[in-house]
Amino acid sequence: MAKSEQGVSACLGISPATLLHNMISLLTLPLRKCVVFFSIHKNTVKLFSRLSPDSAEAAKEIPGISPAPVVKKTIGHRGVDQTGETVYKKTPSWALQGAIQLGITHTVCSLAQKSERDVLLQDFEEVESIYFPGEGSSHTPAHHYGDFRFKTYAPIAFRYFREMFCIQPDDYMCSLCSEDLIELSNPGASGSLFYLSNDDQFIMKTVQRKEAEFLQKLLPGYFMNLNQNKRTLLPKFYGLYCIQANGTNIRIVVMNNLLPSSVQLHLKFDLKGSTYHRRASTKERAKALPTYKDLDFLQDMPDGMLLDADMYNAFCKTVQRDCLVLQSFKIMDYSLLLGIHVVDQAGGETVQMEQAAERRKPQNQKFLYSTPMEAIQAEGRGTGLPGSHDPTGGIPARNAKGQRLLVYIGIIDILQSYRFIKMLEHTWKSLVQDGDTVSVHRPDFYADRFQKFMCNTVFKKVQLKTSPSKRRNSTLRKSDSAAAQLAGQSSSQNQNQNQQPIVKDEKTSAGKEDAGQDNGIKETPKSKEVNGKT
Repeated sequence: MAKSEQGVSACLGISPATLLHNMISLLTLPLRKCVVFFSIHKNTVKLFSRLSPDSAEAAKEIPGISPAPVVKKTIGHRGVDQTGETVYKKTPSWALQGAIQLGITHTVCSLAQKSERDVLLQDFEEVESIYFPGEGSSHTPAHHYGDFRFKTYAPIAFRYFREMFCIQPDDYMCSLCSEDLIELSNPGASGSLFYLSNDDQFIMKTVQRKEAEFLQKLLPGYFMNLNQNKRTLLPKFYGLYCIQANGTNIRIVVMNNLLPSSVQLHLKFDLKGSTYHRRASTKERAKALPTYKDLDFLQDMPDGMLLDADMYNAFCKTVQRDCLVLQSFKIMDYSLLLGIHVVDQAGGETVQMEQAAERRKPQNQKFLYSTPMEAIQAEGRGTGLPGSHDPTGGIPARNAKGQRLLVYIGIIDILQSYRFIKMLEHTWKSLVQDGDTVSVHRPDFYADRFQKFMCNTVFKKVQLKTSPSKRRNSTLRKSDSAAAQLAGQSSSQNQNQNQQPIVKDEKTSAGKEDAGQDNGIKETPKSKEVNGKT
């Protein structure tokens, strides 16, 4: 082997034989897959360059993904080590990202070789597994993330879900694997890790075992719901994976990204419709973009946000339909993620935002129903509000001050079922607080409360004002009708006055006749009596 090839193998930290095997495998790949293959190894070189020679040798000797140093603070399974690196279940974040990209690349390529067919019931329970040794194998490339096993749940079913939204395999693979993932710094209270694809289309989240199992059980019903209606505010699940390393299981779910990073958000809320302990903490408020909660919304925006009639009706219809679906699955404790961009406050940044959104999204990549405007079945019309042609799909609205807004919404955290432990939590909180104000509640009550809060408090309908000409015409019509009504009333009163004396005379004469008959006297008619007097 030439010296240059030996230098490349030494730089990559793999044997010359493994390098030769990977080069031969690369020649057999189609052109569309070579881009991802090069990108994966490019990331490998970048990650390898961060390590010192001693730590690189240690990584090759330890089987499995190398554990991180001692963690100094944690939120759930998420923590930060002494060097400031994020770790999850004692696995460094950079190693987890690399393992995810390797696994998704392999599963998408292998799935592309399978013929298209209808989704069967057993497809929802299928699990594919592939082992990735650090030194590589005949089916996997060599890497520096340590030995791990990658599992793909229901690959054919999720392929069908992606095709429903016009997500091609090449676009899906390149979005997630061609460049480094962006780790989001706001993990939330659950301590989950969040990764954003570089093109801003997909978001990854680590989930617990119970949530992953519940999603697997939910897939047949989720399949039926998407077939009936693709326009929804519910999360769009594109894949479910698991990484096994160092005796731990790290489960990852891939979803649509609700809050585009090209948009400067001024406010962000997590709303459930409950009020018990629903206020952002002091630590949360200290963040650059804190996530506020229900009580904060009621305090800061008591008048809510105004939508025009069509937008409001479309939003309420979508929320009502989605709540009915979640209630049928016995799901509760979900939230409405709300991001607000104040157009009047941003000024010229809105134009830059639209240009950035157009640049970040490839021209050949058009995912269906991926924006809030599309999700609520609303069309952008010339309403005088911003967002009619907004490339990010924000919903145009106004606040009580009359400021123009772009709103980004979506229902999140739908993997919580009303299990026995949740029933106990509701019972316990109801002992110390009003049971109707706590977050955890029966699915039917939760859906009704959620829907009323969103449609009556958070969003309200704009009362349309009529034009001056229409007001004049309506005033004339009202005056004409009022005049006709008064004329009718006066004529009826005149008729009653003319008829009333005759009735009285008849009653009087009838009384007199009765009196005369009783006394045996025949009374003279009134008309003759009058004539006699004259």
